[in-house]
Amino acid sequence: MPIPVPRLARRAWTAAGAVCALALSLLVAVPASGSAAASGCQVDYTVNEWTGGYTAELRVTNAGPALSDWRVTWTYEGDQHVTSAWNAAVTQTGHTVTAVNTAWNGALATGGTVGFGVQGTSGAGGPVPTGFALNGVSCGGDTTTPPTTPPPTTPPTTPPSAECGGAVVCDDFENQAGSVPAGDWKFTAPDCQGTGTAAVDTDIAHSGTRSLRLDGKAGYCNHAFVASTADLSSVGPVLYVRMWVRHTTALPAAHVAFVSMPDSSQGGKALRIGGQNGALQWNRESDDATLPAQSPTGVGLSRPLPTGTWQCLRFAVDTSAPGLDTWLDDEQVPGLHADGVPTRDIDDQWLSRTTPPRPTALRLGWESYGTGDDTLWFDDVAVGSSPVGC
Repeated sequence: MPIPVPRLARRAWTAAGAVCALALSLLVAVPASGSAAASGCQVDYTVNEWTGGYTAELRVTNAGPALSDWRVTWTYEGDQHVTSAWNAAVTQTGHTVTAVNTAWNGALATGGTVGFGVQGTSGAGGPVPTGFALNGVSCGGDTTTPPTTPPPTTPPTTPPSAECGGAVVCDDFENQAGSVPAGDWKFTAPDCQGTGTAAVDTDIAHSGTRSLRLDGKAGYCNHAFVASTADLSSVGPVLYVRMWVRHTTALPAAHVAFVSMPDSSQGGKALRIGGQNGALQWNRESDDATLPAQSPTGVGLSRPLPTGTWQCLRFAVDTSAPGLDTWLDDEQVPGLHADGVPTRDIDDQWLSRTTPPRPTALRLGWESYGTGDDTLWFDDVAVGSSPVGC
């Protein structure tokens, strides 16, 4: 089944304190006030906050007559201010926010649902917004309804433990005795080999005294990876990966990848994490689809990978549905989230393929098809059927 939009999203813990993620579910029936008015609606509002900003996803279900166009309004009680949006035209006056359909998603049938999202700034944050209305008719009530069980790809309301538990892969590379990766990790150059190299580094590590170092080189089809020998073909139904990564050069405009997972659903071609247009992206080798779409809006909903510091990268791959989720330092990246519900500028290409991915192995390294040398380090890598925290 598809990965659902989180009803109670994760808490991200930062030096500034706990960052909360909330969900709101409202459902009431109220009298219609005209042919364009809804007689009831349900609003699911899911917010992910970090210091100074937030993103929110809204799913609005129409319980009244079919609509040819829609307008959703709500009120922020805190200092939230919307700066951009997707799948809707959004404006804000004072604390009141108005979202209006685009030219292609105005029709909303009885029982139909429309999804859109906003991104904004927030100094001190605030409580869950109130006063939701669809075409001027209140959705009513302001009570929150927490879910009984978090969805499978949403970390629990407290951060998952950094301990590996029963993970299939759990490696800090302290057992690497030599300068060349050995034992559970082997050098590989899938498809073609260039001039990139791999080594065990004893000078730079996230924890302990050792890490994997990859010196990736530019040039067409220049591959250099260190692959885990663990078989991941039965890990699931959701495969969770946590790693700490550090790199030297900002992600280039051209396509590169630093995580590559052979995918049996693609006949062995890879499911890849890397970058393009300076931001993190997923790439599917079989059709070169990207997540997010490489439009200015799509790229803006991703994040760059900071250089010169260790970053915690976590992702979840649903092997029973075409769903993905991605967190950078415990912040969910909205452009790297696919839940099966089409979202313009994010999964336009990605949802063209409906066969669920089935990764069978993990490779860490560098893959370039043009410009882009980089030196990367990997440490504290974990892969399992349960979330592993930073």
